[in-house]
Amino acid sequence: MLLQVARSTFQCAFNFSYNKLHLPFFYHNNLPIAPSLLSTTISFRRKTRYDALNCSGADDVIIVGAGVAGSALAYTLAKDGRCVRLIEKDLREPDRIVGELLQPGGYLKLIELGLEDCLEQIDAQKVLGYVLFKDGKHTKLPYPLEKFHADVAGRSFHNGRFIKRMREKAAALPNVQMEQGTVTSLLEQDNKTIIGVQYKTKDRQELKAYAPLTIVCDGCFSNLRHSLCHPKVEVPSCFVGLVLENCQLPFENHGHVILAYPSPILFYPISSTEVRCLVDIPGQKVPPIGNGKMADYLKTMVAPQIPPELHDAFVSAINRGNIRIMPNSSMPADPHPTPGALLMGDAFNMRHPLTGGGMTVALSDIVVLRDLLKPLSDLNDAPSLCRYLETFYALRKPVASTINTLAGALYKVFSVSPDEARKELRLACFDYLSLGTMFSTGPMGLLSGLHPSPLSLVLHFFAVAIYGVGRLLLPFPSFKRMWIGARLILCASGIIFPIIKAEGVRLMFFPTTVPAFYRTTPAARTFSYATKNGQMTGFD
Repeated sequence: MLLQVARSTFQCAFNFSYNKLHLPFFYHNNLPIAPSLLSTTISFRRKTRYDALNCSGADDVIIVGAGVAGSALAYTLAKDGRCVRLIEKDLREPDRIVGELLQPGGYLKLIELGLEDCLEQIDAQKVLGYVLFKDGKHTKLPYPLEKFHADVAGRSFHNGRFIKRMREKAAALPNVQMEQGTVTSLLEQDNKTIIGVQYKTKDRQELKAYAPLTIVCDGCFSNLRHSLCHPKVEVPSCFVGLVLENCQLPFENHGHVILAYPSPILFYPISSTEVRCLVDIPGQKVPPIGNGKMADYLKTMVAPQIPPELHDAFVSAINRGNIRIMPNSSMPADPHPTPGALLMGDAFNMRHPLTGGGMTVALSDIVVLRDLLKPLSDLNDAPSLCRYLETFYALRKPVASTINTLAGALYKVFSVSPDEARKELRLACFDYLSLGTMFSTGPMGLLSGLHPSPLSLVLHFFAVAIYGVGRLLLPFPSFKRMWIGARLILCASGIIFPIIKAEGVRLMFFPTTVPAFYRTTPAARTFSYATKNGQMTGFD
């Protein structure tokens, strides 16, 4: 009975889905100002300077950081004819334990940017969905890929190999100058306009570089973000990373999420012979590695909770050592618009890596920025450019806020709590996803980045809570069960509403009401025309 009521309710509700109502207004390809941009700026396209690729001493853009975001952005802007200087503090192949899973939505953005071949020759593995484990039971959650090309899926890989390939592709363009150096500060003019960077080369030489636009992509530990945003970094947990060798996952080409105590454990392939294991430990204090306490913790607390097929490989990985720790940071985007500069990637916005959405958000942001900058032939009017790029913050919100909110909410729901209402919410989430059909395809469409929709996310989240209340009240309600049900709703509200508030309610749900959404290009404003006395008269 409960299942029938829920199914009929949400079939009705989802007929008026967020995407169908607002798609023409929320996505950059459907911008209301697009026709005017094209008609007023087509004659101002870049010509001689960029066609000749004569970039000596004339950088258009400086990009700080050559990770996923920085390398992809350098390639994208250079392909559009910009002269790009890319500065990275360490050009060796990175060795990280996160940034290894690209969701299908991110893969589509990679294709849109022309970077999909960076996944070749690195032994990347296809990921077709997830399998969720809890108390000896499991449920399979495939991505909703039926309407896409057969090649569209998630990808998992060694992060360093992927970044190396992206750097090579960017550096192969003649108008990209990549160099190793540590940016120590942003250079400012008197009016607080950023005009370039000061950096220290590998041989300790202090240099300065100048460009009309500086884009900071120096990662989660950014030392430059403080002047460009209001950072509110939280570290709810840490990941302990291991690599399992020569073992077979219970479900091939799927990520595995174990709802363990006290928080989730992840497994996913990163090559044809290796499986990454990430053990989440709440808080910032973790057992030390050096004295063997971490190994003891993993063997005694974690090993008994993982699937039997992976137990021996997990213990072997602990015995081999090479245990890595990475703090899981989250930071809502709260920019301080600054002429001449822009933040992107993890330096700008972070979410818990449980859902593997970071690269999808970064690549989506790059697509938005590329389309905003493409009509501009000149970036030198920093105040006008800064005002125009405020549009970026509105256009990125549907994708970014969906993935950010889902990551934060899922982590809290999946983590163990002594609160009875939280326990019921955790169980309700597992059982709700196990129902299949739209009860799993909807959330998986959100998680994969294929169907980003903040409204759909909120509907599904409270559907889980209502489903949990229904379970408590059937077949015979009691006062205790009714009390727990009421607290369950309050608990769900206490989880998701603070995240939504941090993301910004107006930008998240009503971006078309934000004035910045309708900003036209500086060129369009400068070369607008009005008819006066039967003649065309230009005005600024």
